[in-house]
Amino acid sequence: MYNVKDKWCFITGAARGLGYLAAKYMAEQGCNLILHSRDKSHTEKVVEELEQLGVKVYAVAADLNYPEQVSAMLEEIDALGLQIDIVLNNAGLQIAYRTEYFQTPVEDYTISFNVNTIAPAMICYHFMPKMMERGSGRIVNTTSGIEYDVYQAGYSASKAALDKITIDLATKVDGSDVMLNLVDPGWCRTDLGGPNAPNAPESVIPGIVLGVFADDKKSGRIIRAQEFAGMTMEAALATL
Repeated sequence: MYNVKDKWCFITGAARGLGYLAAKYMAEQGCNLILHSRDKSHTEKVVEELEQLGVKVYAVAADLNYPEQVSAMLEEIDALGLQIDIVLNNAGLQIAYRTEYFQTPVEDYTISFNVNTIAPAMICYHFMPKMMERGSGRIVNTTSGIEYDVYQAGYSASKAALDKITIDLATKVDGSDVMLNLVDPGWCRTDLGGPNAPNAPESVIPGIVLGVFADDKKSGRIIRAQEFAGMTMEAALATL
């Protein structure tokens, strides 16, 4: 099992929902955190809560719809002088549900791709080479199991593009201790998933961070978090 104690983990979309649950789990394992949200005020309470677990926590902010803000955030992280060993690209946006899908506006695609594809790709391109130089690291990109859905075309397409980028990049590290994988949390009752989703947010633990703790040097797979709901990390790793 990959040891996360005293390492630094960067998590996007950490103010609430699945990102918050992932951050809390990582902190409970002794992992230090850099938490992203659109505004630092959104993570103030999370920072305070997780610091009580005895780990170090920083907050950064960026609207992932704007690549220049993503670049500025990455520069701010670099300025901290820390070694980032783990990245959880959790943040995502489902912009709209279009019953009149032939009238889907261009903005559904541009915003979805900026947030769900381009921002995580930029983050991978920034941290992955440093991990490769050191010979160790973990990146987990959050995807979606959505398919055959014309009503959320921008969201669906942007996640499919993220899958392609991740799987292609993974070929460069497969077999090494730098592991790049995808996680599908399933349809959960979050702000993004809505109140009618079948799964409680807590059901993503431990699956949503399983790619961090895996130590089998396999990259490029999609981990279905719901398959591991309620398991201990040790039991989940044994069935991965």
